[in-house]
Amino acid sequence: MIESRTSLRRRHLGFSAAAVALTAALTACSGASAGPSGGDSNIVQGTGQITHVAAGDRQPLPELSGETTEGEELDLADYRGQILVVNVWGSWCAPCRAEAPNLVAVAEDLADDGVQFVGINTRDHSAANARSFDERFGVPYPSLYDPQGKLLLQFPKGSLNPQAIPSTLVIDPEGNIAARALKPLTEEELRAAIEPVLAETTGAAGTAGADGDTGTAEDTGTDDTTEK
Repeated sequence: MIESRTSLRRRHLGFSAAAVALTAALTACSGASAGPSGGDSNIVQGTGQITHVAAGDRQPLPELSGETTEGEELDLADYRGQILVVNVWGSWCAPCRAEAPNLVAVAEDLADDGVQFVGINTRDHSAANARSFDERFGVPYPSLYDPQGKLLLQFPKGSLNPQAIPSTLVIDPEGNIAARALKPLTEEELRAAIEPVLAETTGAAGTAGADGDTGTAEDTGTDDTTEK
């Protein structure tokens, strides 16, 4: 039996739509096509899709609040004054599962240094899946539940937005984005993203406590990751 042209065309369109959807899903999970933000942001893309931003060039984290995967209210503004690490993830995402133990290890290790971790769980259409993920990996910090990705749309165009899954942002105590990773992180990479901001905080505290010293904290940025 020979198919009509209309049937063949419908089948072709169906295959094309499926291919586009699959490509988009893979790209979203891996971040393969994501790149640095544009505009006059003075941000330099680092190697391995990890971007560091000098203190004077940082942009503020948008106002992000809502219900967590546990059904509790959470406002990221409440963490102002602390270093905040925001990880965007989904229980369906294999790279997210791969990096989860690294996030847990660093979160537990740096808790006493005033570093707070928070997740944004996205595209999980059941909070139960997110809770199972947290239980499986022993995640000690909360996650905002954002199944439709509405929180991610709060990031202005041209900013250091989390445009891949997983993505990780390091927020300084003033509430500004100091670093962004568009890839699953090893424990070493995650520490390397946080440590410059932690050094700034420690340096600023030491400077403030020094007798007669009114200087500012030393810029800990490196030539290959931040613009001087």
